[in-house]
Amino acid sequence: MTGGSFSRVGVVGLGTMGAGIAEVLARGGLAVVGVEVNAEALERGRGHLEGSTGRAVKRGRLTEDAQREILGRITLSTDFADLGDCDLVIEAVPERLDLKRKVFAELDRVCRDDAVLATNTSSLSVTDIAVTTGRPAKIVGVHFFNPAPVMKLVEVIGTVLTEPDAAARVADLVKGLGKTPVTIGDRAGFVANRLLFGYLNQAASMLESGHATRDDIDAAIKAGAGLPMGPFTLMDLIGLDTCVEVLDAIYAESRDRRHAASPLLRELVTAGLLGRKTGRGFYGYDKPEPEPEPETADGPPPVVGIVGVGPLADAIAALCDRAGAQVRDSAARLADCDLIVEAAEDPEAGRALLSTAAQAAGPGAVLAVTSVGGSVIEQAVATGRAGDVVGLHLPDPAGALAEIAATVATDPGVADRAAGLARRLGLTAVRCRDRAGFIVDALRFPYLNDAAAMLGAGYADADSIDAAMTLGCGYPTGPIADLDRLGLGRAVTVLEALHAETREPAVAPAPLLTEHVTAGAPLR
Repeated sequence: MTGGSFSRVGVVGLGTMGAGIAEVLARGGLAVVGVEVNAEALERGRGHLEGSTGRAVKRGRLTEDAQREILGRITLSTDFADLGDCDLVIEAVPERLDLKRKVFAELDRVCRDDAVLATNTSSLSVTDIAVTTGRPAKIVGVHFFNPAPVMKLVEVIGTVLTEPDAAARVADLVKGLGKTPVTIGDRAGFVANRLLFGYLNQAASMLESGHATRDDIDAAIKAGAGLPMGPFTLMDLIGLDTCVEVLDAIYAESRDRRHAASPLLRELVTAGLLGRKTGRGFYGYDKPEPEPEPETADGPPPVVGIVGVGPLADAIAALCDRAGAQVRDSAARLADCDLIVEAAEDPEAGRALLSTAAQAAGPGAVLAVTSVGGSVIEQAVATGRAGDVVGLHLPDPAGALAEIAATVATDPGVADRAAGLARRLGLTAVRCRDRAGFIVDALRFPYLNDAAAMLGAGYADADSIDAAMTLGCGYPTGPIADLDRLGLGRAVTVLEALHAETREPAVAPAPLLTEHVTAGAPLR
C-alpha cells in the first residue's frame, strides 16, 4: 500500500468515522495526525482507535505487533498547528455546514499552500465548503463509508473549482489503501446516498399511508429483493436524525419530493426516537420487541387453478409442482380449486379468463390477479365475485415471496385465506393494499429509475453507480445490473403504472429507460 504523493495525512474529528479513516490511513503505512477539539474528545478518539484495532486482534485479523505499528503511526493532538506539515487533511466532523466551514477556515490558516484539504461529508455541498477558503482549487470531497476499515467504497468528489490533479491524487491514495474510488461531481448525496435515501424515505411514506405494515415491508424487501435488511431496520441502524439530515440536504438541491423527509420520520426525530442509538426508532431496542410467531403452513398443498399461458403461468406451475400441489388448467376442472390464479401476459385477456374462471369456481375459492401494471379492483369487479378477489404478486417467480393485495371490495378474511394458501405453497406471504407495484416493485423500480436518470445525465457511469451500491451500501447487485436483469420493459410498465396512480414526476420512466426499451437494447 502507498499514499502516492501523500506521505503525511491529517484527520480532524476522531469520532467513529474519523477514527476509522485514521486507522485506514495508518494501516496503509502513512503517518497520521489526528486532531480533536479538546482533551476529552481526544481520549474518546484514542478509545475508538484502540477498540477497533483491538477487536481486529481478537478476531485474528491483526497481530498485536501490527496493532502497535498502526497506532504508532498516529499522532494525536488538540492543536490545529500540528497539521502544518501534512500533505492532505481530511475533515470528519459532524454534518453541519457551519461547523465544517469553521474547520476549513482554520485549516486554510495553518496548512501549507500546496496541501489538499478534503471533507468527508456524506451529503453537504463540497462547493459550499470550498468557496469559504482561500484555496478552492485544492478542496475535494472524500466520502468514506462506515465502518471505514471494512467498507471498500470511497466517493471522491471534485467541484467545478477543483484542480483535476487534486481529485486524481486523492483517488490514487484511495486505491493505494485498497479501497475502490468512484470519482464524481458535486451533487447532494453524491451517488450512494442520493439513491439509497430516496428509497428509504419512500418506505417511510408507504408505512405512513397505511399501504403495508412495518414488518411486511421489511420482510418483503428481504425475501423479494434479496437485500440484507429491510428499510426500517436499516434506518434504525443509520439513525433517524441522520436520515432526515441527509434527506434535507438532498431536497434543498433537488426539490424532488422523493427526498422531502416523510412527516413520520420527522415526528420520530422530534420525539427523540432515533433508532438503535436511543433504544427506539421504528423498532424498540431498549426493551426488545417479542419475535412475531412465524406463520406456518396449515394444511396440505392447495389445489391451484392457473388460467392463462406464458412464462408466469409456467413459473407458477413449477412452484406448485415443487410444493406438491395439484394444478388445474382447464375451466372445466376448476370447481374444486382452493386458489385460481390469473397468469395471462395480456391484462385484457387475463380479465376475460378470470371472469370465466369465476363462474366455474367453487364458492370457497380465492381468485388472484397477477397483473402489476393494472388495478386489481378493475379486474375484481369484472368477475362478478369481487369479494373473492385479491392481487397476487411474485416479485421473483422463482423466489420465495408472495405479495397479497386486498382491494376495497375484498371480503373480510379472504386475504388471510390467500396468505395461508401461499404459505402452503412454501412462500413467505406479506400483505398490502391494492396499489401499483405492490410493495417490492413500488419501492424497487423508483430507486432503479433514479439510477437510470443519473446515468442518463452523465453524472456517473454504470460501473460507478453499481459499485456505489454494492460496495457502499452492501447491495447484492447494482441498480444498472438489476435493470438489465429484471427487464427494462418491466421497469417501464411498473413506473408508468406508479406515475398514473400518483402523478409524481420523479416516478415517470427516465428518458434513458424508454429509449433503450424502444431500441430493444440493455443499458450495458
